[in-house]
Amino acid sequence: MLMISQRFEGTRPAGAPAADARLVIPFDMRSRSRFRGCLDTGEAVGVVLARGQMLRGGDLLLAADGRVIEIAAAPETVTTARSADARLLARAAYHLGNRHVALQLGPGWLRYGHDHVLDDMVAGLGLTLVVEDAPFEPEGGAYGHQPDGGGYTFLSRGHSHPHHGH
Repeated sequence: MLMISQRFEGTRPAGAPAADARLVIPFDMRSRSRFRGCLDTGEAVGVVLARGQMLRGGDLLLAADGRVIEIAAAPETVTTARSADARLLARAAYHLGNRHVALQLGPGWLRYGHDHVLDDMVAGLGLTLVVEDAPFEPEGGAYGHQPDGGGYTFLSRGHSHPHHGH
């Protein structure tokens, strides 16, 4: 099994592809620090990263044999809620956040892992819902990694907890 334990920080040679292989995985796996998967070539991999790292589509990892592996967000069953009314979107985000639901936000829409109980609640607020298979890239949370070194998010069962080097 190919082992992966670090992010790729270098640059690829001119003319080389951005990555040697892809690892297509859903959000649940991208929020774990340790998991097993299969590359798009069918090769088995084991990923062991530092705790608190969340992988995003487009991230690059360095395999033990020197290959660069691109992370891709797998399509998964989600609900996309739409409204032209920003107040309705904010109300839905508030109620979903109050239930610790991971949310992806976009202009005029929000997305969460499909759940019929949540769908009933959000539809009751007046949003239009579509259940679809789509990549899911939720927000990292208020304590997500800050470019100024202000900490990172430790994700565990959908909850975020700040950890700082103090």
